[in-house]
Amino acid sequence: MKEVQRKKPTLAQSLTPIVFMVVALALGYGVLGIKAEPIIICSAFIAGIIALKLGYKWDDMQNAIVEKIASALPATLILWSVGLLIGALMFSGAVPMIIYYGVQMINPKFILVTAFLSSAILAIVTGTSWGAAGTIGVAMMGIAGGLGISLPATAGAVVSGAFFGDKLSPLSDTTNLAPMAAGSELYEHIKHMLYTTVPASLLAMVVYLFVGFSASGDLVRPESVQLMMDQLDTMFNFNIVLLLPFVLVILGSVKKWPTIPTMLGTSLLTVVLGAAVQGFNIVDGFTSLISGFDITMTRFTGTPTEEVIKLINRGGVASVTSTTVLIFCAMGFAGIVSVSGMLDVVLDLLMSKVKSTAGIIISTIVSCFTVAFVTGSSYLSILVPGELFKDVYPKKNLHPKNLSRTLEDSGTVLVPLIPWSAAGAYMTATLGVDTLQYLPWAILNYSGIVFAVIFAITGFGIAKLDKNEIKDDKNVV
Repeated sequence: MKEVQRKKPTLAQSLTPIVFMVVALALGYGVLGIKAEPIIICSAFIAGIIALKLGYKWDDMQNAIVEKIASALPATLILWSVGLLIGALMFSGAVPMIIYYGVQMINPKFILVTAFLSSAILAIVTGTSWGAAGTIGVAMMGIAGGLGISLPATAGAVVSGAFFGDKLSPLSDTTNLAPMAAGSELYEHIKHMLYTTVPASLLAMVVYLFVGFSASGDLVRPESVQLMMDQLDTMFNFNIVLLLPFVLVILGSVKKWPTIPTMLGTSLLTVVLGAAVQGFNIVDGFTSLISGFDITMTRFTGTPTEEVIKLINRGGVASVTSTTVLIFCAMGFAGIVSVSGMLDVVLDLLMSKVKSTAGIIISTIVSCFTVAFVTGSSYLSILVPGELFKDVYPKKNLHPKNLSRTLEDSGTVLVPLIPWSAAGAYMTATLGVDTLQYLPWAILNYSGIVFAVIFAITGFGIAKLDKNEIKDDKNVV
């Protein structure tokens, strides 16, 4: 049988599956609430039909999909390790301890700065902006209400801090997803983000300092906050030794220890700490690694508040499986459009229009913003532009960590400012302030993009590939 000659896709053929995915995500995911995974699978199916017409066989596409998924497996293993560690941290009582003492140290004169810093710290050590907003953020909103502080300003400070921490935490799913999508390494990605995140944070804190300094009076904790504190104190024994897991994670980041062994070892040690300090059943500790920690493991006999439940019932490998499925679906789509040459056609068109470093980075920002605005998904705003630009940066002698940083600057932190996004809806429901009301006060979330554009134009903080990092490959200069 004569083998079918493979054809080069036209621009129209190349754009069809990409445009379909964007439109379908806008209508299906953004309006109708259909999950993103089946929409991406449908987009991959359309790409597959076009690939068949171009002369590619299913085996070609399957091999490309497997190759893409294989490239994502290291980051997927890190995500699973993150789930393990969060479950262990909940079991040990380390996170509740940080909230318990953090709330007690609040000074009303600096409440907005405190709201930012406490949310940031909690998000860093737990890897979740939602968890930070749903726990310490809720406490801050209650305290601000009792002190007569602007609730939109407080909510904006909480959102800024929560996404600052989420952005820089090695436990965060998006922080792991961005370097995976860009082809960079986790800890170098986190370090590179400091260029845009630190000035954005300093700007935010200066504003919060001046606004928050107008607060007067003594600190009066709302009854709901005090009840949360009392329940945490009843459930857990707080001990300084519980900070050891955080020290190990930070030390591993500084020393550049292998990420997965560090997190796995820390998780096991944390379970032992939980059993020793809290007196909990160690069997429950190992259960929390997989299924997540549950408040029943504390043997608390009262009725926990919603804030406490949001804090306790989380973690475990099971908590990150949905992210894993989304990654695999996205890699399936990427595998087909890559092997068939459709992605190359789109990128060639883009590269013919964009010549400068600033142009590439600004194009990435626009792409992230478009996907985030259309879909409201931080995951998709990282994965889709990441796949589009993954080979572009090395071609221009730009280190992949520039791409991973840009994906987070304009993807992860932008999503909570979109009212119809899951993050925007969650923050509104949790903090009790509409998205558009807290948006002006979520200074870090949009000022980081401003600094990213400034650095792209000036060249400051833009990492180039050195001779040892430039691969001998047709896709790399």
